[in-house]
Amino acid sequence: MRSSVPRKSGAAVVGAVAVVLLLAGCGGGEGDAKASESSGAGATNSASASPTSASSTSAPSTGGGRPEITFPATAKNVFEDTKSGDATKDAVLADSALSVNSIDEAIFKQSTGTKALGYYNAGKALGGSITYVNGYLKKKDTWIGETRFFDRKVTLSGAKNASVTYCSDESKSFIKNRTTGKVDETPTTANSYVLYHTTLVKNADGVWQTTDIVSNRGDKACQP
Repeated sequence: MRSSVPRKSGAAVVGAVAVVLLLAGCGGGEGDAKASESSGAGATNSASASPTSASSTSAPSTGGGRPEITFPATAKNVFEDTKSGDATKDAVLADSALSVNSIDEAIFKQSTGTKALGYYNAGKALGGSITYVNGYLKKKDTWIGETRFFDRKVTLSGAKNASVTYCSDESKSFIKNRTTGKVDETPTTANSYVLYHTTLVKNADGVWQTTDIVSNRGDKACQP
């Protein structure tokens, strides 16, 4: 998904293996780097939104023995379009958000060995996520602020396969160096918005794991 380059905003493209770590971070310039470094989504609160009017809410809470995902108070991922009107699609959207959150949590905890990372990601997505997180760790970077995920749409393919497309707005999230405390407050540009195409597979435990991620930073489909 992204590279170790800091992104301007907090959300990032999770290592989509095949994808280009288009990282340049959301706002352009150094900000682009941030996007490349972070990925994920943030809180653990559940939220609802109608299919037509999505509300800005945090990611769904974990439950049923699933690993808990925690974020620092300085960072937040907001997910829109949490309810589609279809129970299966809603489950896919929930686990898709948790996949994003798991990657960011690994960045915050400075570890690719978190329980959630391998729980919500598999295959190429997991390998890319580990590379992505390590990029942040190598530079001793993290991110702060808020990243918004919107226009989230699910396509089902049989009982165990799905794809989710969505956009991210990283204009309000920024890369921060853990050692110096410096925050790269890069300006908002077209690169602050990223289009994602993800593939998910339902495993034996009923979890919709993200298995592949492809991103396109600055895509016109996500521009305001």
